[in-house]
Amino acid sequence: MTIKHESQKIAQNFYTFAVILFLVQIVVGIIAALQFIWPDFFILNFNTIKTLHINALIVWLLTGLMGATYYVIPEESETELWSVPLARLQFWATVVAITAVVLGYIWAGLNPQANKLVFGTLMLNEGRKYIEAPRWADNLIVISVLLFLFNCFMTVLKTKKWTGIQGVLLGGLTFLALMYIPGMFYTKSMVKDQFWWWWVVHLWVEGAWEIIAGALLAFMLMKVIGAKREVLEKWMYIEVGLVMFTGILGTGHHYYWIGTPAYWLWIGGIFSSLEPIPLLVMVWDAFRTTREARAVTNKAGLYYTVAHAIFNFVGAGLWGVIHTLPQVNRWTHGTQITTAHGHLAFYGAYVLLVMSMIYVTLPAIRGVKEFDPSRAFQAFWWMTISMIFIVLTTTGAGMVQTYMERLMGLDYVTVKASYNLWFWIVRAIFGVGFLIGVLIFVVDYFKLGKEPVRVIKAAPERA
Repeated sequence: MTIKHESQKIAQNFYTFAVILFLVQIVVGIIAALQFIWPDFFILNFNTIKTLHINALIVWLLTGLMGATYYVIPEESETELWSVPLARLQFWATVVAITAVVLGYIWAGLNPQANKLVFGTLMLNEGRKYIEAPRWADNLIVISVLLFLFNCFMTVLKTKKWTGIQGVLLGGLTFLALMYIPGMFYTKSMVKDQFWWWWVVHLWVEGAWEIIAGALLAFMLMKVIGAKREVLEKWMYIEVGLVMFTGILGTGHHYYWIGTPAYWLWIGGIFSSLEPIPLLVMVWDAFRTTREARAVTNKAGLYYTVAHAIFNFVGAGLWGVIHTLPQVNRWTHGTQITTAHGHLAFYGAYVLLVMSMIYVTLPAIRGVKEFDPSRAFQAFWWMTISMIFIVLTTTGAGMVQTYMERLMGLDYVTVKASYNLWFWIVRAIFGVGFLIGVLIFVVDYFKLGKEPVRVIKAAPERA
């Protein structure tokens, strides 16, 4: 596969920044795991490290999706990007904003008094879990996203060529931008504030991002195995429709215990139980289109694409539904079972998605038709096996925690001490295993297409 338009190369800028942030996220994640065993392990406290870990995850995935979009939109529109200088400006604005926010988190962690209230808003960390970015950073992020969407829409309007993949992708990105707005205002009622807060947290990952994932999955299957666009887009519409149907009302499973009306027990419970269905359809779609593929040159791209579909279903679907029904969630919410679901869901649904797009598009950006996929496979298995054990470990910890805290009534510190040494040492060990996989991936990213492809010569036939 080769690039059709020179402006598609701008995607590599976003990929590179995303890969660096990915590495940062995993390093601070291991520090967080070690702090569960030794609370004074690092100069920054656990709350600051956790903030860095989660926010690095969100922004590197978002940056990676922007890069993927800048590759897909020109190709689907059959034209150059409307403005490459604008894309570069938006890239550097994003880098500066994210870097400033990260430095602000670190500064606030080292010197909490520095997080002062100015014009009614905290300057370094607003303290709202997952969306801690201060208001000035929110404004910069909004400007960056608006420039990004404007550039993409203008590219489409330039030729007025619309495809299903392109439309769904831009629709998901617009939905994502709109869902950031509820996180930019407060209400005096804690219940109402949490109600709107979940619009950002849930409707991003289980709404907008899943729509984007459906479009990118269709694009990757079309490019890697040459599947027919008409068939892929038909199933993409079905998948996205089911995501919207189940995901929006499935937000209700976050409303059970925050003081909202009792009808959310029914709405959240029913639609949460339906959320795995579109993810299962994505798995079926991936296998249906790939089972007849014979001559696949980009084996790494295909490998990661299919793995994304499978682990999206397992992590976001199965591991989510096992504890989101109200009859179960009344005991398990806020335990390590939630942590297990979050780790596997993000890994399957979005980490593998961005990595898939990198392996599908980066060879074309760098002008190579073939590359050695061995490091890509090594990285995948190091990360996947490590993630499975991290998830099993945290699931086990959550089961112990649920029984001892919620059923026996023991306090948190006593319970934590009972599973700390075994569960968290194992989690830290496999966290290091995951880091090894990420390091292999980072090396492969920077070397892909820049090394000669090894040619394996056939052994000479004996006379």
